[in-house]
Amino acid sequence: MVPGVHSLKPSAPTAATSPARPGHMLVLGAGFVGRYVSQRLLVQGWRVSGTCTSPAKKMELEMLGVDASVFDATSSSLANIQFLQDATHLLISIPPIPGIGDPLLSSNSDLQRTLKDSNLQWLCYLSSTSVYGDCGGAWVDEDHMVNPKSESAKLRYAAEKGWLNLTDNLDLSAFIFRLGGIYGPGRSAMDTIAKRKFLSQRQKLRESKQYTARIHVADIYQAILASISIRSARRIYNVVDDDPAPRAEVFAFARNLVERRHPSLLKDSAVSSTRDIIVAAEKRVSNARLKEELGVRLLHPTYKSGLESILDSWRTNSTFSKEISDI
Repeated sequence: MVPGVHSLKPSAPTAATSPARPGHMLVLGAGFVGRYVSQRLLVQGWRVSGTCTSPAKKMELEMLGVDASVFDATSSSLANIQFLQDATHLLISIPPIPGIGDPLLSSNSDLQRTLKDSNLQWLCYLSSTSVYGDCGGAWVDEDHMVNPKSESAKLRYAAEKGWLNLTDNLDLSAFIFRLGGIYGPGRSAMDTIAKRKFLSQRQKLRESKQYTARIHVADIYQAILASISIRSARRIYNVVDDDPAPRAEVFAFARNLVERRHPSLLKDSAVSSTRDIIVAAEKRVSNARLKEELGVRLLHPTYKSGLESILDSWRTNSTFSKEISDI
């Protein structure tokens, strides 16, 4: 076992202040979550910069109003990250790379020197509840011992420690968000069914778990906004919903929703059954600290409200509505 949050010497946050004034958010890894956050901060008057992995994605981000740059996590240097010194807020959403770890922490001394001379006030690293490992179905909070088993989970935990240690001599608020399985518009059980995608072997294994932590991307954004208004150092939060339901149950509910409103989408569905696959129960992840300290009230406390909101959004998404009507 590896010590959990207590080994990282967290300090409790101070009382919430008034909402932070719009600043300059740099999103390292503007993928599904980063892009969602960027779009909404731009509406709030923030300046947003971000990195992505290709010229095509750079163009998409620029069309949204993001100052985007291409960053190859396997070969690019810190010098390739624009606005690192100008940003007031830094959201890290680049996953560790097998055999390398966190690509930015590999140049720790240069990174610390760059951030020390920057305008940075707030830093948040997006991690995963996978760091807890298999806990036999027990409820776990941020003080629970971590026990990462897979290589990716071990790299996540190493990155958590690396980013928190990096902030030791920096006068800023630093957070680790341990996210459950992320879903939202365009990335959900609803979309898998509608687009008739086959589940990968990894998805099939997850589907048969007894418990699965998950979180709607809108509630990740809520947690980020709440943390920006809090003065804290080295604090970890589980960002998950209230209902660690089995993935199979979620897909059954999604199929029922689709059947009622878009029955044609279920013809020749590619989503296969996984009843013959047995996986350890793992854990149920508590979000009590998120609610108590950051005051977050989840928009989607269960997968049911989250999936229903996605189905509702199909009506207003003309492109997707046309796609499903043509099936």
